[in-house]
Amino acid sequence: MLFRDRIDAGRQLAGRLADLSGPVVVLGLPRGGVPVAAEVAAALRVPLDVVVVRKLGVPSQPELAMGAIGEDGTRVLEERVIQRARVSDEQLRAVEERERSVLQARTALLRRGRARIDLTGRTAVVVDDGVATGATARVACRVVRGLNAARVILAAPVAPFDAAARIPEADAHVFLAVPHRFRSVGEHYGDFSPVEEAEVISLLNAAAAGRPD
Repeated sequence: MLFRDRIDAGRQLAGRLADLSGPVVVLGLPRGGVPVAAEVAAALRVPLDVVVVRKLGVPSQPELAMGAIGEDGTRVLEERVIQRARVSDEQLRAVEERERSVLQARTALLRRGRARIDLTGRTAVVVDDGVATGATARVACRVVRGLNAARVILAAPVAPFDAAARIPEADAHVFLAVPHRFRSVGEHYGDFSPVEEAEVISLLNAAAAGRPD
């Protein structure tokens, strides 16, 4: 165990990002990445937003990502996973259609009453509570790149040792731990309880209320 919970992880991660300069926006990946991102944004005193993505899980093993989709139509596929799991084109289409419907609903819910923060010319720090296959992180980095961020940094408390090579979409990677024997993100947390939508919305609303003009 490296982190007590997501709050502890976020505070530790903020320490590694303290030297960032220029206009910065921190973007959490819902749901688990947002509590981590909120701590980073608060410590750096910069705006907090979300970048909404959905994992495409293997039909027989939903927790295993065979790809991911983003809120602007971006898609990344993990071809090796698809081949090993023998996922057909029809199965892939069915999973993507289902997850895109969820993605659209979640985007509308999380952005209700709040405009997306303009990333033009800013450093976008994409934060998750951990990286596994890297599919969702790749999509998230592509999304913020498409929103004209000047620089994209992927930051997470824990990731596999080769995670940086898996995610070339980021200009820089900040990971606190990169174990060679990586089984899951949750094994590195004392408390890795599920994060509810209500908590994500509360954190985003609180950050928006305290955001300077």
